[in-house]
Amino acid sequence: MIELKDISVSFGKGESRFHAVKDVSLQINTGEIFGIVGPSGAGKSTLVRVMNLLQQPTQGQILIDGEDITQAKGAKLRQIRKNMGMIFQHFNLISGATVFENVAFALTANGYPKEKQRARVEELLKMVGLSEKIDVYPASLSGGQKQRVAIARALANTPKILLCDEATSALDLESTEEVLSILHRIKENSNITIVFITHDLDAAKKLFDRIAVMSEGQIVEVNDTYSIFSNPVHPVTQMLVNRNFELDVPDFVADAVQADEELYKIYYVGQRAYDPVINEVAKRYDVEVSILHGKIDYIHRQALGILVVKVKGQDAVRQAAVAYMKEHVYRLEKLK
Repeated sequence: MIELKDISVSFGKGESRFHAVKDVSLQINTGEIFGIVGPSGAGKSTLVRVMNLLQQPTQGQILIDGEDITQAKGAKLRQIRKNMGMIFQHFNLISGATVFENVAFALTANGYPKEKQRARVEELLKMVGLSEKIDVYPASLSGGQKQRVAIARALANTPKILLCDEATSALDLESTEEVLSILHRIKENSNITIVFITHDLDAAKKLFDRIAVMSEGQIVEVNDTYSIFSNPVHPVTQMLVNRNFELDVPDFVADAVQADEELYKIYYVGQRAYDPVINEVAKRYDVEVSILHGKIDYIHRQALGILVVKVKGQDAVRQAAVAYMKEHVYRLEKLK
């Protein structure tokens, strides 16, 4: 388990002092995939580097399984980092070394017997689906393949914790899916704790158990992934979720709304996402309901749907239809 207690990180002095992380407290449970999301400049990468002391905190404590490691140095710090793998946005492979040599480098650095390294590297590359690339150089690999080599290297010494700093940001959609699938499989087959930093909420929906949202150096919301998407509380979380669903109504659509029409955003969650609410409204009330935009996702096998609809009809009937919808959906918002 990872515990951060009142962590702050500042750079510079005096008037030029910049507070990258401000009084952050977090608990990340053993064996979960924990995501930290937020806009650029929120302090996500600084915070994840605190966890393995690549960035020393200005104040606060870092506890791993209850042990305070904040002041660890020398051999103690090296042992701590041996139990923490890390992968980065830009892979950080050695261009003049083969795939085998890149992965074996981590083994050599930690004193792994040289005569056993080939077998261990083959095992790791099989895990990430790159067995046939063992003797090639990074220049001949795609971005997704390079990141899979980086994952193999990070897992070489069987760490208890894997830190991922924007690990899919430089990848195309297909490569991102491959990396997420590998990480999910690794987590399913071990008790490793994965901390994943990203601004990509599509990746968050598919991979994370819980999410912390950062803004301006602070944690503004923490919840399970489904709750973050279905009921975002903080304005920053709401902005990120709305941007992910891309359900803003264009001005030209809103401007075209007539006196007998209104726009609504409907949220469906859980089993109620399957209820035929719009169909029932059309049967019960003399109104027209037009679907302008919609999206449904499945997060941890739970449905989350959002529709933007236009309701047209006489005022009293329209309001009755809207009241029925409000009663039978998770949330209903009137749009301007």
